[in-house]
Amino acid sequence: MSKLRSLSMAMYVDVVFLALTMSQIMARMVLVGVENYTRADFPADFAFGAATSAYQVEGAAFEDGKMPSIWDTFVRAHSDFYGGATGDIACDQYHKYKEDVQCMVDTSLEAYRFSISWSRLIPNGRGPVNPKGLEYYNNLIDELIIHGIQPHVTMYHMDTPQALEDGYGGWLSRTMVRDFTVYADVCFKEFGDRVRHWTTVNEANAFAIGGYDNALIPPGRCSLPFGLACTKGNSSTEPYIAAHNMLLAHSSAVKLYNRKYKGSQHGFVGLNIYAPWFFPYTKAAEDIKAAQRAIDFYIGWFLHPLVFGDYPDIMKKNAGTRIPALTRHDFELVKGSFDFIGLNHYATFYIKDDPSSHKMEIRDVNTDIAATIMYERGDSSLDQDNETSSGLYEVLEYLKRVYANPPTYVHENGQRTVRNGTLNDTARVEYMHAYIGTLLRALRNGANSKGYFMWSFLDGFEVVGGYQKGFGMYFVDLSDKQLKRYPKLSAHWYSNFLRGRSIGPNEAIEAEHQHFVSSTAKSSW
Repeated sequence: MSKLRSLSMAMYVDVVFLALTMSQIMARMVLVGVENYTRADFPADFAFGAATSAYQVEGAAFEDGKMPSIWDTFVRAHSDFYGGATGDIACDQYHKYKEDVQCMVDTSLEAYRFSISWSRLIPNGRGPVNPKGLEYYNNLIDELIIHGIQPHVTMYHMDTPQALEDGYGGWLSRTMVRDFTVYADVCFKEFGDRVRHWTTVNEANAFAIGGYDNALIPPGRCSLPFGLACTKGNSSTEPYIAAHNMLLAHSSAVKLYNRKYKGSQHGFVGLNIYAPWFFPYTKAAEDIKAAQRAIDFYIGWFLHPLVFGDYPDIMKKNAGTRIPALTRHDFELVKGSFDFIGLNHYATFYIKDDPSSHKMEIRDVNTDIAATIMYERGDSSLDQDNETSSGLYEVLEYLKRVYANPPTYVHENGQRTVRNGTLNDTARVEYMHAYIGTLLRALRNGANSKGYFMWSFLDGFEVVGGYQKGFGMYFVDLSDKQLKRYPKLSAHWYSNFLRGRSIGPNEAIEAEHQHFVSSTAKSSW
């Protein structure tokens, strides 16, 4: 499977050290990527868009037959996480989708990535389809297509129907594989004549950790000492079980699509992962190996089975029997079961070996990695606002080198800022300019990337902090009963880029700032 497996440990360390050292050199070369570029520098079929998810923007949480998801339950049980806020109304895209699509047109978006709420379409997770849910998603998809915007649809964005969570434990049960496949069948049947880009599961790796290890997101399962206020769960085993069942559910849905729909719909189905990059804290062999472990646990967790048919060796070694084995049947189902990989990339971290983790009798995913993960040297805050765009280049290079350069989409990439009402988000413009330039550099070096989606289109309900901070190119005024949308400077910059404007970063900031000031003076913003 990999030539490295036949090398001695000493040779392995030397090879990895050389590869990572060269990667660091390249990172310095592409820190901000290509500085001057236009839309025409990218392939014509490369998709530029923006993204959201159902719970974070739709609202109408209990309207027209929708039943609760684990998000509806979790935010009420953990109101202190979100300052008492919920996604019950959020941006109310359920009622304002036509207005939002017009904003997309104004921003020149070529594609829009959104998720379907399982419990809106099939309220109890299984059984009858909700006609009102079906109507809403048909209307949204049709509205996008009328305006020439590609719909890119995620079927699962961390929002299990609460009925399935209560009924058999959601992703902890293999029953979920069957129910998800039936749900996917409904999506393909009802929307596949117009939707060609499907993502089965969003951030499968991050969801397994956040939902079943540290309990920062629903379903909020964990065990001490790894999570916060743990009342149920097992952080040592459940993340691996949930991830395993997500992998099987994804592969089952792909098998269904290829057998039943691909011949007539000609679409593509992929899986999405959270894909940060990890640099070793020092050039010491221990830190280099720790960085590789982090890459294997975050990226290899799903990419290795999809490409090679099994989990990375280091995961099987460190997690032991806690990680479910892929049977021969699983191998045949999982290997090669993707048309593309979706990447959510926000952060680049430094990794320092932590040998003390190996001595712990009870371990979770993070202690299995046996490393300290730091935002920067000397800072272990794990703030994901690191703006080192070279990390995206490194991820794409790694996928090219290790996983045969699969088709990828950058499904999420964005900057979090405090929601204080300002529309002059200069820092976000700089962030976008740097990352898109880095993506162009990666494309020119052979990366097989097919699209870029800014996270997020609207300032919605964020999984960390609710409405305290936002990623949106459009500010949503929550104090206004109409939830009026206001384009930020970043929306103007993105629109001008997509319309073919060519200027360097400094000139771009100044020009967009002047446009923003002028537009503000002439409008009711």
